[in-house]
Amino acid sequence: IALTSRTFFLQIINFFAMFLLTIFLAPEIFGIFFVVTAVVNFLNYFSDIGLAAALIQKKEPLTEADLKTTFTIQQGLVISLVFISFLLSSKITLFYGLSPAGLLLLRVLIVSFFLSSLKTIPSILLERKLDFNRLIIPQIGETLVFNLVAVILAWQGTGIASFTWAVLARGVTGLILIYLISPWLPGLAINRKSTRRLLSFGIPFQANSLLALVKDDLLIVFLGKILPFAQVGFIGWAQKWANLPLRFIMDSVNKVTFPAYSRIQANLSALKAGVEKALFVVCFLTFPALVGLTLLATPLVQFLPRYLKWQPALISLSLFCFQAGFACVSTSLTNTLNATGRIKTTLKLMIFWTGLTWALTPPLVFLMGFNGVALAAVLVAITVFIPIFLVKKIVDFSLWENVGKPLLGAFLMGLVLYFVVPRVVFNL
Repeated sequence: IALTSRTFFLQIINFFAMFLLTIFLAPEIFGIFFVVTAVVNFLNYFSDIGLAAALIQKKEPLTEADLKTTFTIQQGLVISLVFISFLLSSKITLFYGLSPAGLLLLRVLIVSFFLSSLKTIPSILLERKLDFNRLIIPQIGETLVFNLVAVILAWQGTGIASFTWAVLARGVTGLILIYLISPWLPGLAINRKSTRRLLSFGIPFQANSLLALVKDDLLIVFLGKILPFAQVGFIGWAQKWANLPLRFIMDSVNKVTFPAYSRIQANLSALKAGVEKALFVVCFLTFPALVGLTLLATPLVQFLPRYLKWQPALISLSLFCFQAGFACVSTSLTNTLNATGRIKTTLKLMIFWTGLTWALTPPLVFLMGFNGVALAAVLVAITVFIPIFLVKKIVDFSLWENVGKPLLGAFLMGLVLYFVVPRVVFNL
């Protein structure tokens, strides 16, 4: 409840901030922000080689050796990545033809990446105890500060600099708040026993995350080179809105179920109940949100004069909404596989999905333009039947009760909207 309430509050803020930013800023600026953010997100997947997830998933109580070992390894990796990134930042800027303002944004995002790494251990201590009541406070502070700074500066016409200073303010705010709420004295140490145990789960987990990066963020980096920034902005706009129900609902559920399933993984009856409840909640809330977004996006864009510039992205929005419906099921189930220690199984799945994404996207972009990215995402998402089969081998959950019925309800709602909207909606 705490996490979902937080997400509801933050998404309201993000919704209005995103709305205002898309009015004040051009699609090209969004394209630059999405590409540069994707470049820096690439660093996150090398920052702790899965040790944070290993600490959360560990069955036994955590020791100080576990915490200091994780912190030491993580900071060694992070500082190395920050140093290399600063050395390469000018070349990255030259490669994409970015302005000096784009270079400053890239460097500030690198600094923010370092600040974020310092929050890992305090966050894990709260998350492992399911103490989300306090964990949400830094996240709320970060979101408020980021959006407030970004909107005010965009309104004043600062362009890409509005994102630059918002990112820096967010990083500093989050770091201060997490240490006030969950104090932990950082220390450097390497314990061989802890290292071996944590890496046995952490390395496959991080390889899984790295493949997700190659599948998603690295793809945006690639698209930033072969498509105009405006078209990358259209892709980012469509994907962000389509994923909004997932970020609002699915992420909150998965954030709780990963540590919760880890605690009850030996109790199959409790695990089955958890999987079914989580799936039902995610599908019951996400499916109608995606259907409503698909059918109402066009009239909303048409009746907001300063929003007409996003009309070319409406086809991609519909396709990404379709993909998100599959993703809310597959992600919930792969989260179950991870929590029960089957990390190598999800690694194989991610290898398959990454290869399929990169095999389909370039030819579809060549045939259909930027809309081909969304179509490729749909074709990959259709393989949701594979994680369904794998989780059913662990716990025989009911697919119809928890996925089929919410899907039927959303379909009926969609039929009503499809016929009612053209006859009712004539102006804003």
